[in-house]
Formats: sequence, structure tokens, C-alpha cells
Amino acid sequence: MGNSKSGAVSKEILEDLKLNTKFSETEIAQWYSNFKRQCPTGRISKEEFQTIYSKFFPESEANTYAEHVFRSFDTNDDGTLDFKEYIIALHMTSTGKTTRKLEWAFSLFDVDKNGYITKSEVKEICTAIFKLIPKDDLSSLPEDENTAEKRADKLWKYFDKGENDRVAEGEFIQGVLDNDEALRLIQYQPTK
Repeated sequence: MGNSKSGAVSKEILEDLKLNTKFSETEIAQWYSNFKRQCPTGRISKEEFQTIYSKFFPESEANTYAEHVFRSFDTNDDGTLDFKEYIIALHMTSTGKTTRKLEWAFSLFDVDKNGYITKSEVKEICTAIFKLIPKDDLSSLPEDENTAEKRADKLWKYFDKGENDRVAEGEFIQGVLDNDEALRLIQYQPTK
């Protein structure tokens, strides 16, 4: 993606990001400037992403979850995120329309990228989400979701599937849209 000014984001990427995120042109330019300063190569590694992501959860162990978030946005599987992938990741994990966000959530839970979610993948992601919860907040969780396993079991029940069944993307999105509890279980919102 050619660019006449090496220090500025290309018009093509800028227009695409303005259309597909909540960010303004000024914000995108500011993000790009910071991104280029922190990542002069124009790419961010998984380790760098984990370091940045963990700053959002200072009282938690965010590396495992950040690793899954990184995987879900590394769309070309090259082990790095370019600026566009990085901004889409920030947008989708912080805002985004519900259906688009659920499409992303599905890709997060689809650990092996086969187009389906299994109960073991739900447990893996619930375990990563659970690590985001500060230790002080664990005691206030309801009895039926005070461990990662219980949380995964509770979420899996909303899809009305057996232990060895799998959930397709459409089923996942509809299941979560139909149930606010399921939506709450697939994420962790820190208390302000």
C-alpha cells in the first residue's frame, strides 16, 4: 500500500479505518504516529501486543487472553499485526457494533480456526478471561461461575449442545444475542 509521505498513514487505510471504526481521522493519525514510534518496522509482535494489552488490566494476568486476541486479529497468520489489524483489534475489543463484535468473539473462541467452537475451546477462552479478573473481585462472583470451568459450563449450556458437539458461527451469534447472560459470560468488564 504505497504512501507518498512515509510518516503518515495512507489515504486508502485511513478511509477504510474511518469507515470501519469509531475513530476520527485525527485519532487514527495520532494512533499511527504512536504506532510508528513504538513499532518502527510497521508491525507489532505478539509479545509487544501482550505488553500493551496488559496495561489495560494492571491487576490481572492478561497475557493468555492477549495471546488469543492477537491470534484472532492476525488475519494473515504472519505472527505480527500491521497498523490496520492493530486498530481493528482496538476498535473491536473496545466498541464495535454488536454483530461485528460477536463475529470477532467467535473468531476468538475458535482457537483452531476450523469454523466451529467446541466446549474445550470455550473452556480455554474462559480460563484466559478468568485470569483478567483481579483476585480481589473473585470472591464476589456468583457460585455457578466462580471458576473458569463453571463459567465455561454455564456458557456452553446456553447453546443447548452436548459435551462433544460444536457450535457454528451463526449459532454462536444468535445464542449470545438471545441471552444477555451469555453475552456477559463471553467478556470481562472491569468494575470502574
